[in-house]
Amino acid sequence: MNLFPGSVRVFVARDPIDMRKSFEGLSNHVEFVLAQDPLSGHVWVFLNRRRTHVKLLVWTRGGFTIVYKRLERGQFAFSERVASGTTSVEIDMRELSMLLEGVDLDDGRVRQRWSRRGRSAERRVAGARIHLEERWIRILFGVAEDRVRA
Repeated sequence: MNLFPGSVRVFVARDPIDMRKSFEGLSNHVEFVLAQDPLSGHVWVFLNRRRTHVKLLVWTRGGFTIVYKRLERGQFAFSERVASGTTSVEIDMRELSMLLEGVDLDDGRVRQRWSRRGRSAERRVAGARIHLEERWIRILFGVAEDRVRA
């Protein structure tokens, strides 16, 4: 999952942030706490205290963009290599992709994540969806049931 070109720099805030913050709150955090320019076009990554939520803030041509990901299971594994006294650490796009996909940057281990239901449950859901679509076709277009299945 690569959303940005390789020339864009990525900064991860060292301290956890309140995930209720939106555009203004996050851009103010970048400007006044991290002492950086939020309009630079670089990506700012914020994690919550439990590391189950991540927000990416970036200035694009028309305004700020926020990408928000919440894990249903597990945590984001971010390296603790940040020196004391710093407010953020710079990572590259490859590391950002690995972080978002659950790869531990220190040992390369993939963290456990939520997964979809089993195949039989998927087939039941797909079958129900097809049945529902056929029913709507009959209702909307007045098509006889035998003509829909043909």
